[in-house]
Amino acid sequence: MAGGRKQAPPREDVLAAAMEMIAERGLEKLTMAALGREVGMSSGHLLYYFGSKDELLLRTLEWSEGRLGAERGRLLTRTAPARERLAAFVDLYVPDGHRDPHWTLWLEVWNRSQTADADARDRQAAIEGAWHRDLVALLAEGISRGEFRRVDPDRFAARLRALLDGFSIHVAIGLRGTDRAHVLAHVSEFLTDSLLTDSLLTDT
Repeated sequence: MAGGRKQAPPREDVLAAAMEMIAERGLEKLTMAALGREVGMSSGHLLYYFGSKDELLLRTLEWSEGRLGAERGRLLTRTAPARERLAAFVDLYVPDGHRDPHWTLWLEVWNRSQTADADARDRQAAIEGAWHRDLVALLAEGISRGEFRRVDPDRFAARLRALLDGFSIHVAIGLRGTDRAHVLAHVSEFLTDSLLTDSLLTDT
């Protein structure tokens, strides 16, 4: 290495370190200085790479979403009834518990989006759009196979995701009386009442 200078770590390593800090110490401990110490860079160097903390957080969310997207793809393309894959989709969507790092970051980015520029808001919409498109496709498949009732897939997906978002926020912030198990039970009951066909209800 010329002159003994230490090269900066790959950007993905920085994003992974940021996510790990959120998981271990909470979002409030994620400062440019603290992250710089973690990855061996100065806060100024990090600002050179990302421009602002808002951009760092958004890129970290995009990186985390990329990993979730890959896992979602594996779940949705496996050979299984649509209802089982829908249950897996819901399970992946709902936070693991209070202070789930991905949802903690998601909430912070969306809170900051009130003053974000158009590009940042478009990137946030792209994150939401990926979940929505996958859900719509799964619902349409389940309808075509007779597993789900004949609902409008796009409208039903929008309503289901609104339900999941509301419950997930309660779990992520640790609202008393709301935990992951209760949320999954509520969503399962909703899907049974509104989506599963009578034949599947009889089978179960």
